[in-house]
Amino acid sequence: QLQLVESGGGLVQPGGSLRLSCKASRAPVDYYSMGWFRQAPGKEREGVSWISTRGVHTMYADSVKGRFTISRDDAKNTVYLQMNSLKPEDTGVYYCAAGPVGRTLGSFYVSDYDLWGQGTQVTVSS
Repeated sequence: QLQLVESGGGLVQPGGSLRLSCKASRAPVDYYSMGWFRQAPGKEREGVSWISTRGVHTMYADSVKGRFTISRDDAKNTVYLQMNSLKPEDTGVYYCAAGPVGRTLGSFYVSDYDLWGQGTQVTVSS
């Protein structure tokens, strides 16, 4: 079964950038749609970005449009989230998730995704 491990989080000042990585193992990620989610303290997990198989289609939450870019490198079994112009409200634990194409097509519903990483902390603060 696919295993996901996120990395790249950290502490960054407002306006700064981070690139998150989600490395898949035990199975190829090619056949999965992939999503990035985040969860701030005391809040529900929310969808941030989604990418289809082969990276043909992408989708972003309104709050991150124009600042975040999702991409995937199936040869490296890795999905990325480039985050620019970070704001304090971007703070949270970021998770990557994988799910079957049919169910996760353009979806930000947590329940549509079967496989999750352990998360990586992103803190935006001066």
